[in-house]
Amino acid sequence: MVKSEIQNIKLRFGIIGNAEGLNRAIDIAIQVAPTDLSVLVTGESGVGKESFPQIIHQFSRRKHGPYIAVNCGAIPEGTIDSELFGHEQGAFTGAISDRNGYFAEANGGTIFLDEVGELPLSTQARLLRVLESGEYIKVGSSKVQKTDVRIVAATNVNFADAIAEGRFREDLYYRLNTVPIKIPPLRERPDDIALLFRKFAADFAEKYRMPAIQLTDDARHMLVSYSWPGNIRQLKNITEQISIIETNRDITADILQGYLPAQPVSRLPALLGVKNTSGGKGFESEREILYQVLFDMRRDVTELKKLVHDIMSERAGTPINHPTETATVHYLQNPVGMVQDPPVVVAPVSVPVVKPSVSSVNTISPVKVSSDEVAEVQDTEEYVEENLSLDEVEKEMIRKALERHHGKRKNAANDLKISERTLYRKIKEYGLD
Repeated sequence: MVKSEIQNIKLRFGIIGNAEGLNRAIDIAIQVAPTDLSVLVTGESGVGKESFPQIIHQFSRRKHGPYIAVNCGAIPEGTIDSELFGHEQGAFTGAISDRNGYFAEANGGTIFLDEVGELPLSTQARLLRVLESGEYIKVGSSKVQKTDVRIVAATNVNFADAIAEGRFREDLYYRLNTVPIKIPPLRERPDDIALLFRKFAADFAEKYRMPAIQLTDDARHMLVSYSWPGNIRQLKNITEQISIIETNRDITADILQGYLPAQPVSRLPALLGVKNTSGGKGFESEREILYQVLFDMRRDVTELKKLVHDIMSERAGTPINHPTETATVHYLQNPVGMVQDPPVVVAPVSVPVVKPSVSSVNTISPVKVSSDEVAEVQDTEEYVEENLSLDEVEKEMIRKALERHHGKRKNAANDLKISERTLYRKIKEYGLD
C-alpha cells in the first residue's frame, strides 16, 4: 500500500506516528480486511490496539453490519458465558427472561474481543466452537444457535507462557492467530513521541481554553529517552496533568522530571542460560532466581577454597610464622604490583574426645592439636565441589513438602507458594507420583 493511503487511514482513525512497525501493522490490517480470517492484535497495554479492529471492520464487506467491542477482562467469570452467548429464562438466579448474547447481536458483523487472554477455560471451549463451526448454545439451553461473525481479538498476554501454564488453550490460540498483527510499543517509536505530545498538548489546550504547553530542548530529549511503560495512554495522561497544573507554558526538563515516574530498575543479577518456565510472574520465579544466585556463590566460594588450598600446598616448604603454638598464619605473597591479599588464618582446632571416668560417666574434654597437625590436615583435605542443579533442589523441595503434608497436594502447593496445576505438572515431570 502506498504511503498516501496509509496517511489517509491514520487521519480517519486518529492514528499518529510514522514508525515502520506502525505502518506495517496498518498495511496488514487493510490487506486482511476483505477476508473473513480471524485476526489477533497483540501489543503492550496502552499502545492503541483498539483502533485496528475498527480499521478491519470498516474496510470489510461487513462494514454495514454491527460492530461490537467486548472487554473480556472486565466481565466477571460467572457471567461471561451469558454475556457472550446469551441465556434462557431460569438458567440461573436472576435470569428472568431470555437474552441474546453478543454473538447473536453481532450476527453479520464484527465482534472485537479485547483482553481475550483473560477468558476462563470453559468459555474458551465455547469460543473455539464458534470459530470452527459458527455454532453456540445459550446458557441453560440445549438448542444449537448459528451466527455469522468476524472475530478480531486483542491481548497483551504472552500466549507462550499462558499455554505452558495451562491458562489458555493452544488450539484456540492457533484459531485466533490466523493473521497476527503486532503493535510496537512507544519506546520503539522514539520519533513519534514528540508528535504525540504536541497533538495531546494542542487537544488539551483547546479543551481547557488555555495556551498549549511547549517543551524545551532538554525536556524534549528527556521525553524521548523515557521508556514509557504505559505507552500512549501514559503519555496522554502526563500531558494532560502538565497542561492543567503548570502555569508556565514552557516546560523544562526539571519540570517534566516531576511528572515522570521513576523508571523500574531490576536489582537482581541477570542470569545467563536460565530458562524461566513459570512465565516470569509470581513468587516461584523470584525464588528460582535466588536459588541460582546462591548456587553460583557457593560454587565461587568452593573454587576460592580450592585455590587457597593449592597455593598453600605449593608453598609448603616456605618459612611459616608461629605467633602462637596453637595457631598458624600464612601470608600469601603476591607478585610485585599486585594488591596484597589479607592473611589466611588457620584457627586452632579442638577435637572432642570421649574419656571414661571413674564413675563410668562419659565426659567430653577438648584436645588441642598442634600446628604441624593442622598443616597436615590442610594439605590432605579435599575440597569437593557439590554441583546441585536447580531441578534437583526443586524436586527435593517438592518431595519434602509432600511428605510433610502426607501426600495432600493442595496443602503442599500452598506450602511451596505455587498453584496446584503447577505442582501436578512438576510431580509428573520429576516422576514423584
